[in-house]
Amino acid sequence: SLQEVQKHSVHTLVFRSLKRTHDMFVADNAKPIPLDEESHKVKMAVKLRTEYGSVLHMPTLKENLREKGGPAAGDPYGHKQYPASQGQEVEYMVTGTHPYPSGPGVALTADTKVQRMPSESAAQSLAVARFHSQSRLDANRTAAGVGDIYRHAGIPERSQPPGMTVAMVEGGGNKNSALMPKKAPTMPKPQWHPPWKLYRVISGHLGWVRCIAVEPGNQWFVTGSADRTIKIWDLASGKLKLSLTGHISTVRGVIVSARSPYLFSCGEDKQVKCWDLEYNKVIRHYHGHLSAVYGLDLHPTIDVLVTCSRDSTARIWDVRTKASVHTLSGHTNAVATVKCQAAEPQIITGSHDTTIRLWDLVAGKTRVTLTNHKKSVRAVVLHPRHYTFASGSPDNIKQWKFPDGNFIQNLSGHNAIINTLAVNSDGVLVSGADNGTMHLWDWRTGYNFQRVHAAVQPGSLDSESGIFACVFDQSESRLLTAEADKTIKVYKEDDTATEETHPVSWKPEIIKRKRF
Repeated sequence: SLQEVQKHSVHTLVFRSLKRTHDMFVADNAKPIPLDEESHKVKMAVKLRTEYGSVLHMPTLKENLREKGGPAAGDPYGHKQYPASQGQEVEYMVTGTHPYPSGPGVALTADTKVQRMPSESAAQSLAVARFHSQSRLDANRTAAGVGDIYRHAGIPERSQPPGMTVAMVEGGGNKNSALMPKKAPTMPKPQWHPPWKLYRVISGHLGWVRCIAVEPGNQWFVTGSADRTIKIWDLASGKLKLSLTGHISTVRGVIVSARSPYLFSCGEDKQVKCWDLEYNKVIRHYHGHLSAVYGLDLHPTIDVLVTCSRDSTARIWDVRTKASVHTLSGHTNAVATVKCQAAEPQIITGSHDTTIRLWDLVAGKTRVTLTNHKKSVRAVVLHPRHYTFASGSPDNIKQWKFPDGNFIQNLSGHNAIINTLAVNSDGVLVSGADNGTMHLWDWRTGYNFQRVHAAVQPGSLDSESGIFACVFDQSESRLLTAEADKTIKVYKEDDTATEETHPVSWKPEIIKRKRF
């Protein structure tokens, strides 16, 4: 009897399963519902009026009409053709002969309204008499005028839905007008730049080389290192000229003044020092930062020094009096980079809180905060000629317009922690990363024309491949990089390269300029 119960249970389960399966598939919910002719007509009529209302006044050829005042041959829904009137001879509109009022605000009266031609023969003769090019020109002028009339009359302009443009098409004189999709913007062809090649490796530091600067006379350059020293090197020969000691921790920033014989340095020991290069001694200290000082820059026209720190602030100092003029507060994490310029905004900072701030130097307050980056902004560079700048972050390199920080474009592809950016007047942008890779870009188009990963110096670990800073010399013919393998590498343009030997492998891709 137990066997019968089990058998009965199995049968019940099978039938239940069958019923469920049947119920699941018997319904036709997935099938499209039959088209309702009446509602479809209404929908198409509304669509015609809203999307094509502004071009319905365009000329319509008579052979497209089934009968006088009747629906078009290709129009199954019987929409009214606007040039035709019920029970009237179809009239032809003359385009290009002032069909609209002469100026905005003039009422459409019997005298000023769209002109019509009374007979077909006149229209035919007019069409034959006019040249194709003139007729196309005039037709375009008429089509463009619709938007103008709407705009001046205070009606919202609906003549062109997004992404569409009104264009006149002449196909053997049969077609009158069509809505053509606008061509997507494509990347313009980038300017050709010769590739850069490594030609010198300078060693001498005993720790990571964290910062680098070239003096205005282009005779020598200066580096700061994790070995706590500042070294001055001859630019032409690469030989060491001088070592300066005084910092008690990693030197994170150096800059040489163009207005006085001074060198400024800052470091992780919270110190900001001014060195007199005639005596090679520290003559001033700028006290105030509460944590490591990560970067500094000099104002190009006034004696002002700006520093940025891990204490989330940037400070403005009077070079002579050592006074802290302003403390720029607002960032919520370490400020990694600061740049100065003579034009407004005079100070730009990038921070680990992922924002870039443009500052009002006089008021000591933020003008604009740019929040587009998703990760720390460790590098900012100002273009030497254009009123633009770039910022580097692991998510993207972004270009911006001054003075309001309007976004220009993303330079994508350098997928690493970008520590440094440099740009020259030729439009070559260099980005150096924590993993030792260096990408070179065409500034205008954002085209990545070269990627470099130089080998570490003998005796170093592969993990010591990293670029902390890079800078062009004053002639912009040399590129110097400060690296984690304790060396300074010098690059120059390849003189033998031509556009034939190193062609631009560029395709006119559609631009994807996302704001975020």
